[in-house]
Amino acid sequence: MNIDCNKLIVSGELIELDGLRFTPAGVARTTLKIRHTSTQLEAGMVRQVRCDIPALALGDVAQQVCNLQLGQRVKAEGFLAQRSLRITQLVLHINNITLE
Repeated sequence: MNIDCNKLIVSGELIELDGLRFTPAGVARTTLKIRHTSTQLEAGMVRQVRCDIPALALGDVAQQVCNLQLGQRVKAEGFLAQRSLRITQLVLHINNITLE
């Protein structure tokens, strides 16, 4: 197995949360959206950043996510992948999520 660097850690507010569903294989899954807002330094200048990040949680993490409430601040860790073979939009696949 070749594991290349693809890790994302982001904090923000939980702004969307779909209900718990199950894959055909019986694995729990849910989708959510995290709104990140921060101040970053870019090219020596201060920049205000705001973005809504679509995310997916599977298995035990999906069940944990479903206990969260909209508006809560979270820190999510995972990796980026395109939504599907035909849709190239990036989605954060969450491996760990905690309240801030």
